[in-house]
Amino acid sequence: MNVKHLEVKNFRNIERTTIDPCDGVNIIYGENAQGKTNLLESIWLFTGCRSFRSSKDSELINFNSKTANLSMDFFARDRDQNAYLEIGEGRKFILNGVKMKSSNQIMGEFLAVIFSPVHLSLVKEGPYERRRFLDIAISQLKPKYAVTLSQYNKAVAQRNVLLKDIQLHSELYDTLDIWEDRIAFFASEIIRQRLGYINKLSFYTDEIYSGLSSGKEKLDISYNQQTLVVGDSKQELYENMKNQLYQSRKNDLITGFTSVGPHRDDLSIKIDRLPARTYGSQGQQRSAALSLKLGEAAVIKNFCDVQPVALLDDVMSELDTGRQNYILNHIRDWQVFITCCDPTAVKNLKYGLKLEMKDGICKKR
Repeated sequence: MNVKHLEVKNFRNIERTTIDPCDGVNIIYGENAQGKTNLLESIWLFTGCRSFRSSKDSELINFNSKTANLSMDFFARDRDQNAYLEIGEGRKFILNGVKMKSSNQIMGEFLAVIFSPVHLSLVKEGPYERRRFLDIAISQLKPKYAVTLSQYNKAVAQRNVLLKDIQLHSELYDTLDIWEDRIAFFASEIIRQRLGYINKLSFYTDEIYSGLSSGKEKLDISYNQQTLVVGDSKQELYENMKNQLYQSRKNDLITGFTSVGPHRDDLSIKIDRLPARTYGSQGQQRSAALSLKLGEAAVIKNFCDVQPVALLDDVMSELDTGRQNYILNHIRDWQVFITCCDPTAVKNLKYGLKLEMKDGICKKR
């Protein structure tokens, strides 16, 4: 999978720029606040996922425009393809001349992984970021998962409303069964998919982190459920989840929110058996986050037999020479976009294309 041509209009500080990247490593360099990360972000949006930096599409549009327009030619599934994205009052996706009904329809068509300094939150921050990482990664492989997740979140929201309403209208109590059945149905699939994904991911993260740390440390990841829901099948997970919801009713009616389910779960990340969030150094936390993202790419390659495009924003910062060399060697057969302030940060790279970003314009050097 390769990006062949990219045109960006009125996206953040980029009024208009185009690039024709090489199939290998593309170095995008320039001073801070010139638009390097914005360029990577524009590529990432063609996965159909939300921005990794902002929850509001309005923040993606240049101040002087009402819409942002992105167009990309790429090679995937043994053929040349084109995707167009317009961001305004909502999003409009067109793939190979066909308008998509929603962003879920474009998921899986263009595959990429992204690492930026904000992804250090995978290790440093709370469970929400790690759940989001899992959900985005799985959705790229299985677009129907995103639909299941959306339906689950809506069902939980409805149960939460009902929990509050019951305090004033006790006759509504029996309707809890309806929403708990829906929650359990969708939750069982979410838990099953997350467990399966983490099992695949851990195979690669173990090897990658070992390479980054020169074999001196061990990274372990696992699924951490706040309330254990177990089962060898989706049916067993469904029944156990429904039982957990029933048992939590008394407490949930007091608090007014649903206290059990995959929306409360976490991805456990440990280095040498200690929580990386609490005990990991800055370098260890960065290496752990990198391992997760590079592992994500390896799972995509294994699952789809397609090497995803790698978008690495400021990836070399705070890494010693050994770790930098490992990353460069690990990605040498991929199409990669690496941003940095100083192109000498990747001086060990023998092949590739250098692009300078200045005032929102990207030019070949």
